[in-house]
Amino acid sequence: MANTTVSHVDQSKLPVVSGVRTLVAFLFSAWLALVFVLAARGAFVGQPGTPPLALLISLVVPLGLFLIGYQTVRPFREFVLSADLRIIVGMQAWRWAGFGFLTLYTYRVLPGVFAWPAGVGDMLVGITAVTVLASLLRNPAFARSKRFVLWNLLGILDLAVAISIGALGPLLAPALYGIVTTSPMAQLPLVLIPAFLVPTFLMLHLTALFQSRRAVK
Repeated sequence: MANTTVSHVDQSKLPVVSGVRTLVAFLFSAWLALVFVLAARGAFVGQPGTPPLALLISLVVPLGLFLIGYQTVRPFREFVLSADLRIIVGMQAWRWAGFGFLTLYTYRVLPGVFAWPAGVGDMLVGITAVTVLASLLRNPAFARSKRFVLWNLLGILDLAVAISIGALGPLLAPALYGIVTTSPMAQLPLVLIPAFLVPTFLMLHLTALFQSRRAVK
């Protein structure tokens, strides 16, 4: 069993991990720029009554590349397993901004059937991230606990529920939405949430789970 859960890399691997870190930073910047360009051209706006395929692709492709890279590229896997869990968890605290969904619902920009579960779920994950981070700071071994794993799984579930409601809800139960739909989520600036932030937060949760699994071996 590992003696610590905030991973450290052997000195001999530092140049490799540093190089991967630079490459990852570049790829994330390029990804964000690509989303901006595509969104400005209306690439994520679909026809009414059809599945939001462009948004689903923007979610699945980055996650798929992340998982493939983790499984097949050793330097990238070492980079993921060496990431500071305190930073990984702390970044999830930004999800308290899910309050913005409720604000948009108040102004009838987004439907309540989507805004409430998506907003409240994100707020709960963001708020509890503070307590999880505090637990890690007190005891790094907390990352081996079932509570840590459960928190990450619930964070993933929250995002999965929001994606399902936003993507499938209008198709399966259009009567619940009325004249206010989730179409603004396919346009700037809101499109950055499903096309960039959601897959990023999912990668952070997966990184935490990968490190937790390694720590208990």
